[in-house]
Amino acid sequence: MTDTLRHGIEWLALAIEMVAVAIMVAFVVFGTLRWLVQSPRDMAQAYKRFRLILGKALLLGLELLVAADIIRTVTLDATLEGIATLGALVVVRTALGWALTVEVEGHWPWQAAARDEAAPASEAHPVQRDRA
Repeated sequence: MTDTLRHGIEWLALAIEMVAVAIMVAFVVFGTLRWLVQSPRDMAQAYKRFRLILGKALLLGLELLVAADIIRTVTLDATLEGIATLGALVVVRTALGWALTVEVEGHWPWQAAARDEAAPASEAHPVQRDRA
């Protein structure tokens, strides 16, 4: 692999990581400001929206960080040690993602489809209702 290509891939992975961090920071700031403005009116509802915004931002950030790690490892560090490290990072980040999904949505990721299929069209998830 040429040095130019290697540097380009490294910069791409770094750019994806920077985007992930920027998204998480931006939504923490946005969510906090929105919560501060809305909390005097309806504290309980504002807090629920705040947690939802933060949870979704963290999930998106984690997914982008995993993508950057995969790109970097597969293209630049395809050694047994690099792949083992990638595997550990993916397991940890996947577990964090599942924990955040349970916290935000109140169910495991694989339970959403079964719940939506069992619910009548009027009670289904909004996206499922639109398709019906």
